Amino acid sequence: MSEHDPKGIVVEILGQQHQFACPQGQEDALRQAAQLLNNKLEDIRQRSGIRNNERLLLMVALNLSHEMMVADEKLQLQQKSLSLLLNKVTHSL
Repeated sequence: MSEHDPKGIVVEILGQQHQFACPQGQEDALRQAAQLLNNKLEDIRQRSGIRNNERLLLMVALNLSHEMMVADEKLQLQQKSLSLLLNKVTHSL
């Protein structure tokens, strides 16, 4: 698979090239995700001094998981608020 092969692309993470299968049309999203991951890895590496790539990957995975949990909680609160507002509007009509 080459970088332009619809079956997969190559991205660079922590200075190493990695090949991933990718659905056609999702190549840019995968490249952006890889760049985001690489940026977070480099940021945590600089701020923490962690040099072990495995530990660094675990730290970033935990941080991303936490970010997803916080975003999910916010979304749930917004959905609940929107539902309450919709109920108020519906009952006032």
